Formats: sequence, C-alpha cells, structure tokens
Amino acid sequence: MAQLSARAVSSSCQWNENAETEAVKLNQSALAFMLGAQTMIFEELVFLSDEMLERTRTEMHLFNEFIMKMAGAHSVKDLRTLCLQCGEHQLDFFRRDAERLFRHSERMIATTSKLINGRPLN
Repeated sequence: MAQLSARAVSSSCQWNENAETEAVKLNQSALAFMLGAQTMIFEELVFLSDEMLERTRTEMHLFNEFIMKMAGAHSVKDLRTLCLQCGEHQLDFFRRDAERLFRHSERMIATTSKLINGRPLN
C-alpha cells in the first residue's frame, strides 16, 4: 500500500513538472507573438506615414508641373497636348503606386505568416 501511494506521488510530481514546462513554453510563445504583433503594427505605422508623405510630395510635384504647363499653353493644341502628357504622368504615378503597395502587401503577408507560425521576425 505504501508503494502505491509513493508511485502516485511521484507520478503526480512528474505530471506537475510537465504541466509547468508546457505552461512556460505557452507563455513564451504568447509573449513572442504579442511582441511580434506590436512590432508589425509599429512598422505599419511608419510605412503609412512614409507613404503619405511620398504620395503628397509626388502629387504636389505633378500639380506644380500641370500649373506650369498650363501657364505656358497658348493654344487649344497646346492644351490638348498638355492634357495628354499630364494624363500619362498621372497613370504612371498610379502604376508605380499600385506596384509599391502590391510589394508591401506581399511583405506583410510573409511577415504575418512568420508571426503566426512562430518564427522570429527579421
């Protein structure tokens, strides 16, 4: 009878140690996930502010170019040429902007995948 209770106590202690080890691992992975998510959010805010600044700068440059060309246009033919050129510049800007956002989306998907899978972020 004493042997049975000693076995029960030793198996209970081993089970408690395993549970504590698993709880520590779970807490560490939860902490790593939260820190990774916080880092991702901070990086996203920095990216957003950079993108807003760059977009504003580009839009102002295009608008200034449009105003300068508009002031220099002296005929209907010049205005037509001006509209075609400015339209091409605007389409080129939209294309570059879309490509930049697409690349950013790919990076965000890769980073989120790493975060969910528990791998460290670079």
